[in-house]
Amino acid sequence: MQRSSVYRRCLPGGPWRRLLPGIILLHPTEPTDEQRLRAALIRGGGSTVLTGLWALRRHGLREFPEPDDVHILVPDEREITSSGFVVVERTTRLPVPVIRGKLPVAPVHRAALDAARRIRDFDTVQALLAEAVQRKRCTPEQLDKELRLGSQRGSALARRALQAILGGAESVAEAEAWEVWKLAELPPAEWNVRLFDEHGAFIAKPDAWCDDIAFAWEIDSRKWHSGAAGYSETLARNARYTAAGITFLQTLPTQLRTEPDRVIADLRSAYAAAQRRPRPPVTCRR
Repeated sequence: MQRSSVYRRCLPGGPWRRLLPGIILLHPTEPTDEQRLRAALIRGGGSTVLTGLWALRRHGLREFPEPDDVHILVPDEREITSSGFVVVERTTRLPVPVIRGKLPVAPVHRAALDAARRIRDFDTVQALLAEAVQRKRCTPEQLDKELRLGSQRGSALARRALQAILGGAESVAEAEAWEVWKLAELPPAEWNVRLFDEHGAFIAKPDAWCDDIAFAWEIDSRKWHSGAAGYSETLARNARYTAAGITFLQTLPTQLRTEPDRVIADLRSAYAAAQRRPRPPVTCRR
């Protein structure tokens, strides 16, 4: 078909729609997400890999805003530029893709950091990296290695977010708690260990734990603890702490941002109280 005929068919009111240079949708309606992704991969050519937020969606992750542009990786020698809704990144480190829904997708650790480098909001970066680790789609070590090997442009927020994750934080709230703990200038804590009493019965899995003085810190959100079942479990957990002789502190996630100085004061007071009494016979498993 002649170019002029294709051009006319893609005009407003025509039967076709131009998606990208050289790529035509054979109907005039808005393309689906699937059609946009496939068009982007066609635009990139052979060996193209989907990365960024759309790749994370393919891996089943959701803790970030609805993706817009489609981010693809192509071999460095390929002369192609971004166009329309497609962001083209040429790279000498083209990852071995995994297939998700018949599409070649970057591994989670690569896709997450490719996305993070283009995001300017720290909370969003923290959330997507934390979700990737919490849902066991990748390890903190994989993220750390990728961050060191990949482009350093735009990586400042990812480096900051990864510090808390490498320290053991598994959620955004825990990452914020990790930063507040550092500001409190207390000895290092362990994160997400399991506690047992002297008879081997499970006590709890606190967010932060100081084993030498048996001090636990819990970040308790209203979302998970205000319902009947959640509230009942929180009371039962606190009763187990008390019965085992563990000094513990509860903090709301909102306080980490709105009242960090108060939280720091509470932490120091609770930590000092734990130091003043004999350590109870409890153990932790990492």
